[in-house]
Amino acid sequence: MICLYMDSVSRNKMGYEPILPYLKQVRAIKTREEALKLMAAFDAKGFNTAPYGISLSTNPFNSSEYLISAGAGGTSLPQEYYDNPNESQQAVVAVFKNLNKDYLKLVGNSDDVAERMMQAEWAIEHRIGIKKLNQVDQRDPQKTNHLMTWEQLLQDFKGIDWIGYRDALGYPQDIDKVNVSQLEPLHEVEKVLAETSVEDLKAYMELHVVKAYSNYLSDAFTDCQFNAIAAIAGVQEQEPRWKRAVSVLSDNLGETIGKLYVKEYFPESSKQRVYRLVKDLQQAFEERLKENSWMSDSTKAKALEKLHAMHINVGYPDKWQDMEKFIDIRENDNLMENFIRIKQEMRQARIRERWHKPVDKTRMPCSPQEVNAFYHPLYNSINFPAAILQPPFFDPDADYVCNYGTVGTIIGHEMSHGFDDEGCLYDKDGNLVNWWTADDKAKFDERAKVLADWFSKQEAVPGLYVNGEKTLGENIGDNGGLQIAYRAFENRLKQEPLATADCFTPAQQFYLSYARIWACNATPEYIALGVNSDVHAPNIFRVNAALPMIDSWYDAFGIQPTDKMFIPKDKRALVW
Repeated sequence: MICLYMDSVSRNKMGYEPILPYLKQVRAIKTREEALKLMAAFDAKGFNTAPYGISLSTNPFNSSEYLISAGAGGTSLPQEYYDNPNESQQAVVAVFKNLNKDYLKLVGNSDDVAERMMQAEWAIEHRIGIKKLNQVDQRDPQKTNHLMTWEQLLQDFKGIDWIGYRDALGYPQDIDKVNVSQLEPLHEVEKVLAETSVEDLKAYMELHVVKAYSNYLSDAFTDCQFNAIAAIAGVQEQEPRWKRAVSVLSDNLGETIGKLYVKEYFPESSKQRVYRLVKDLQQAFEERLKENSWMSDSTKAKALEKLHAMHINVGYPDKWQDMEKFIDIRENDNLMENFIRIKQEMRQARIRERWHKPVDKTRMPCSPQEVNAFYHPLYNSINFPAAILQPPFFDPDADYVCNYGTVGTIIGHEMSHGFDDEGCLYDKDGNLVNWWTADDKAKFDERAKVLADWFSKQEAVPGLYVNGEKTLGENIGDNGGLQIAYRAFENRLKQEPLATADCFTPAQQFYLSYARIWACNATPEYIALGVNSDVHAPNIFRVNAALPMIDSWYDAFGIQPTDKMFIPKDKRALVW
C-alpha cells in the first residue's frame, strides 16, 4: 500500500480517473429517487454522500451492550461557523468554499459550473450546520443522546430511507433500538432531501465523492488541500510524501501498523514503568479524594469506586484484534479501490464480532502509533498509546521527577476527565446515570465555574478570547492532572529523595518539565483556528493560565503578590 501511495508518477498520470466511474453515476442521475438510492450505495464505499448515517456504537445508558447510532452528517465545520461566525471563522469558511470549488474544477467542471455546484453544496451544508448544537452544548451528553426503538426512528424520521441505508451498508436486519445524537439537524436533513432540487443534490454528491478520497488521487488534489491548510493555519511547508503515506496507512490500518510500531519503539520495560506511574497517580488521587472537604461521604465513596474501577491501557492492547486478516491488498487495483474494499471488509468484520455480543471494555479504543491520550467515559478507561510514551512526554532514561511532570500530568489529566463536567455524568460502569447528590453537584459546578471564568479572560490573539465553557473539561483535566501528579511526585520523593539539579529544586524541575511538553511554535492563524474549533485551550494557556491556579507552584518558585501571574489563594480553582 505504501508503494501505491508513493508512486506519484502513476497517480499523477491517472489524475481523477479512480473516481471517474463514480462521478459518471452521479452525473447520470435523473430523479430524486435515484439520487437518494445512490447516496446510500456510495456511503457503503465511504464517499459520505448521504447527509445522515448510522453506525455501530455503545449504548450510553447501558454501556455493556452495542446498539445502532443515527445522526445527521453533511457538515465540515462546527456549528458556530454557520451561525453568526466571527471574523476568523468567516475567513475559514471562505477558504473551504474556495477549496470545494477548486476540487470541482479539477474533475472537469468549468469555473461557472464549479461555482454553481459549490454554492449549491454549501447551501445544503449550511442548512444542516446551523441546526446542530454549538460546541459547548455538544459536550453535554444529555443533549446528544436520544434513545428510541427502530420503529420509532422509522416513524419520527420518515423522510429518510433507513431500511435502504441499513441494507446498503450491511447492518443487521434485527435492529431493535437506536441512539439518535441530535434531533433537530436530522429533521433538517429530511427537509433537505425532500426540498432540494435534484441538480443541487447531485452537486452535493459530486463534491463529496471528490473530497472523500482526494488524498489518494493526484498531486493536484493534495496540493489544493495543502494550500487551504496553509491559508487556514499559516502552515508554510507541506509534509513530505513519505510522511503523508505513513499517515494514510496508519489512519486506515490501525493496529496492523501499530504492531510494527510497538515492536520497534516501545519495549515492555517502558510499559511497566508507565504502568507504575499510573498506579502511583491513582493512589495520589485516592488520597486527594479522601481529603476532599466539599463532597459528601456518599458521593465520595462512589467517586473512589469509579477511580478504582478505571481500566488502564498502556502502550498497546493486552489483546490484539488481528484485523489484518481482513485486509486484502491487490496491487492491480488503484490505491482508492484498495481502501474502499478494506473499509467495507473491516466494517463487516466489526459487525460480526460485536453485534449481540457484550462490550469488551478492556479493549484499547485507539492505535498504538497515535500521539494521543484520552479517557473513554463509556468504558471508564484511561488510554495511553505507545506513540505518546516517547520524549518529551515520557523518557525512560530521565529522573522520575521529569516523568511525573510530563506524562504524570497527562495521566492525571485523563483520570480527572472521569470527574470533569462531562465525565462526572457517567458512573463507574460507564453508564450515563447520576451518582451525585444535588448539593455536591452544585458545589462542583461552583468550583468549575472559577476555571471557566478565568480561562474566558485569556486573549489568544488580538480580539479573540478562549471560551472557558467549551474548554472547561480540558482545563479541569489540567488542573486535576497537575494536583494529582504533584502529589504522586511528593510521595515518591519521600521514598527516593532527589537533589537540586542545574540550580533547580526537584519541585521546580517538576513544573519546568510540565511547561516543556506544551512548548511549541504556532502561527496566529493556527491559534485562532484552535480557539474557534478545539475544546483545548492554546498551549500557552495550558501553562501560563493553568499554573497560577496551583498552590504548590507558588511554593516551588516563591511567587509573590507583586508577580504578574499571582492570583490570590481565595480566587484559585480547586476542583480535584
